[in-house]
Amino acid sequence: MTRSTAATYKSPLHEMTQSTTTCLWNDSASIQELTYSIEHGAVGATCNPVIVLGVLKKELNLWKDRIRSLIEERPSATEDEIAWQLVREVSIKAAALLKPIFDVQRGRNGRLSIQTDPRLFRDSEAIVAQAEQFSRLAPNMIVKIPVTRAGIPAIEEATYRGISINATVCFTLPQCIAVAEAVERGLTRRQTAGEEIGSMGPVCTIMVGRLDDWLKLAAERDNITIDPGYLEWAGVAVFKKTYQIFQERGYRIRLLSAAFRNHMHWSEFIGGDVVISPPYAWQVRLNASDLEVRPRIDKPVDPTIVKELSRKFIDFRRAYADGGLAVDEFDSFAPTRRTLRQFIAACHDLDGLVRDFLLPNPDVS
Repeated sequence: MTRSTAATYKSPLHEMTQSTTTCLWNDSASIQELTYSIEHGAVGATCNPVIVLGVLKKELNLWKDRIRSLIEERPSATEDEIAWQLVREVSIKAAALLKPIFDVQRGRNGRLSIQTDPRLFRDSEAIVAQAEQFSRLAPNMIVKIPVTRAGIPAIEEATYRGISINATVCFTLPQCIAVAEAVERGLTRRQTAGEEIGSMGPVCTIMVGRLDDWLKLAAERDNITIDPGYLEWAGVAVFKKTYQIFQERGYRIRLLSAAFRNHMHWSEFIGGDVVISPPYAWQVRLNASDLEVRPRIDKPVDPTIVKELSRKFIDFRRAYADGGLAVDEFDSFAPTRRTLRQFIAACHDLDGLVRDFLLPNPDVS
């Protein structure tokens, strides 16, 4: 690349953010990774116990003194309480990096997405209480709430209270519609009460790759033979159909693509008024690619692929059909159970990292 072309070069992700309405958020709260992402056009980021555990392992030299000081400052605190304080502090640092974007974009972007404790997934009141606490950590917080049976009323109530939410643990069209309707109810209640909504920026995540993951496991379990390439399109198909319905109905919430497994979880959504949130490693990979940055959101997935997935997988039919899942079935949907188990396990792993400081293993020299 010559000096002149280097001066005008835009990475694929940056080109997308400059030429389309599609936004980039960073699926990490690591300051190093978020800085890179912002340089390539990112206007948001996310944090949760999985991410904090990764940040602490990667940057332990930067955090070990703070962990020790928290233990000294809070002599009666449990390892779990200290772990969640670390989640707060990692989130606050990342939020500060995004605050200038938040100010310029008046709340639509520039937010740090912090996750409520996944162990609360059955308790609406506890979810809302924690969401309120987290929303006060910084002016540009957006709070993740799981799309479970208890999560839907929590999303409505949090929205009514002026909290911007990011619906997570979500894989299906029925879940997204339930979220959008809950947000609409919350916004309408808030407007009726004479409260401001213009600076709120709710999003609904579809964990596109986790739906793909589950269908691949189901194919192995049930001895289903299918073109393996078709299984890479399941999450994309659900996302595109959901986006079309959201546009038609005018919901005041954006979709967000997460859980990247292939480049289509970015490239197929370019041009939509949506958010894509790839991990740092995927951003580096996409920026090094020669994929053409052009709108594809309105290009339907091949009907043959959708028909075959629908014919062979009941869980794809449930994920793809409006009404395919009732709210009471959200908690028992297999990708929901798998994801909640992984998120809860990450909380215990983060506790374990704190435990090693709180009670160093005497058997290790």
